Formats: sequence, C-alpha cells, structure tokens
Amino acid sequence: MRCPYCKSEDSKVIDSRNYQEGFSIKRRRECINCGERFTTYERVERLPIYVIKRDGSKEILNRDKILRGLLRATIKREIKREELEKIVDEIEVEIEENSNKREIKSSFLGELIMKKLKKIDEVAYVRFASVYKKFDDLKSFIKEIETIKK
Repeated sequence: MRCPYCKSEDSKVIDSRNYQEGFSIKRRRECINCGERFTTYERVERLPIYVIKRDGSKEILNRDKILRGLLRATIKREIKREELEKIVDEIEVEIEENSNKREIKSSFLGELIMKKLKKIDEVAYVRFASVYKKFDDLKSFIKEIETIKK
C-alpha cells in the first residue's frame, strides 16, 4: 500500500478490524520509510448494479456519486463524513439484500437516500429533496416541509 505522505510502497499493518458490520476491513498502517501512520479500507468487490435513470439510460451504481450528493446536502451541518459513508454502505447492502435484480430505478435509489437523510437531518433531507424532486418554486419547499412536520 502506497504511503500518502512519502509515496513509499513499504508499510506494515499495525491493526486490523472488521468495519461496517463485517463488509469491510479497516487497517491502520505505518510507513516503513517515513514512520507516518495512515488508514486503509478493504472491501469485497461486488457485482455491479445498474441504475436506470429517468431518461432510460443506465449507469453503474456509483457509491462516490451518492456520497457527493450527501455531502452537498449536508454542507454546514453537524454531520460527520463517516456517518454519510455508513449511509452509503447501508444503501448498498439494502439494495443487494432486498433485490435479486442487477438493475434498480433511480427513483428507488432517490427514495432510499431521502429516507436515510430524513432520519439524521431534516434540513439536509429538504436540500436533497429539492434537487431530486426538482422543486421549482417556494410552494414545493413549503409542501415538503409540511410533510416533514406531520
């Protein structure tokens, strides 16, 4: 594993732990060359799941794209990145466990993301929903906020 500090490829594993409910391994490493410590994650490579978009096109489910959307929705909110990464992991697991299909609709994915966001932060939920549901006026925001209040 290449050191992020000095780019040396010589490192040793100091500690390994199950991470994300056993779906990945978190390793603490120490660079042999510079002595700096860093963390790596190892996860099982899964079969690709395709997302069918609104226009009918397909793309591979991209966890980084989901995470970027969550990060945008939670800007200036007190939510740690680790919590958002956990949400992405939960979404991947839920899709794989509850669907025998290798394809899902983007609407299913969007609803799943909104359900998870709603549980942790209502403001982030409304931000995400405004983009996902294409709010085009203030009434749309008010309607969504009224739904949350109930």
